[in-house]
Amino acid sequence: MREVGSLLLYVLVTAILLTLATLQFLFDLVLAGVRRLMSLPRAVTIPLALAVIVLLGLVAVAGWGYYGTRNLAGETVTIMIETGTPFSRVADALVERGVVNSRLALDVAARLRKIDRQLTVGRYDFGGENSVYSVLNRLESADFYTVRITVWEGLPIWRTAGLLGTSLRVDSADIMAAANDSGLLEELRLPYLEGYLYPETYYFPWHIGAKDIVRTMVAMHRSELSGINLSNAPNGLAPDEVITMASIIEAEAFLDAEKPVIASVYHNRLTEGWRLDADPTVIYGLGGLDRPLYRRDIRKDGPYNTYRRRGLPPTPINSPGKAAVLAALQPDTTDFMFFVADGTGGHRFSRTLGDHNRAIREIRRQRTTDGS
Repeated sequence: MREVGSLLLYVLVTAILLTLATLQFLFDLVLAGVRRLMSLPRAVTIPLALAVIVLLGLVAVAGWGYYGTRNLAGETVTIMIETGTPFSRVADALVERGVVNSRLALDVAARLRKIDRQLTVGRYDFGGENSVYSVLNRLESADFYTVRITVWEGLPIWRTAGLLGTSLRVDSADIMAAANDSGLLEELRLPYLEGYLYPETYYFPWHIGAKDIVRTMVAMHRSELSGINLSNAPNGLAPDEVITMASIIEAEAFLDAEKPVIASVYHNRLTEGWRLDADPTVIYGLGGLDRPLYRRDIRKDGPYNTYRRRGLPPTPINSPGKAAVLAALQPDTTDFMFFVADGTGGHRFSRTLGDHNRAIREIRRQRTTDGS
């Protein structure tokens, strides 16, 4: 340790001596230059001195224009850059709205840094103190405004489209149109879009289009489920059918802990050749409901009416999360064939229809007692 300390001290002293020697050399060089300048005739030194003063003034002005700041105080200035927006229009807006000091410094610096030819589309919000330097850094790094959106598990595509449309000011009809865009579906290698707009928190750029939204969410779906083998499912379900099963589980389950149990009920029904009798599939087939499901709804035949048709519906009925997908692949081992919501977020599970009907009566009786 003593040897290491001595070595470090030696290196430090050597560095200090070298620094002092360098400073002395520079000082001598400048002093020699001044003496040489002073030896010149006044007819030369006076214009030269004036030129130096002017040059230093220009450097100071350029520095102020480039690094000098303007304070927007509590104001936020929004600059929108669309496809094809020229830099001159952006510069006009930045100067006119008081974001930067100097148009000349902005133009010259942008040209030297080649930022005027590589603008990134987006919404840029400026507040507080800004300079030409800081503004160009933001434009160069594409530091544009993003919108934080959380898409929850279990949303059908039309509700997802509405959420995205409202938050991003994108026409929700464009997102719905993407669901039927055969070219986009072929590009994404999907039979349909429902079920694949993965529920997650996203940070979307303000300018993003409907198709890029879809591409981002499908990519998230694949990323989140990349380590899961969708081809190894009970009842021989294909990967697309796993997502459909998971969407039904997602619609039924409020508690993650119950998802494997609910999955076991549906898999047991498939194994026995029973109809799934899943209310959410009927509601989906009716385009969503803002009222309770009635018996007359169940009596209407349709591809999503699992009270009348055996097997799974033709597509998922929402975008399920990872827990529901895992439940569809790895259901609990039970002999349950029925379940009913208990009114507290959970469910009562039964093996026989008699037990199921008894559970329904008990839950209704409890609700009546609690309401009295």
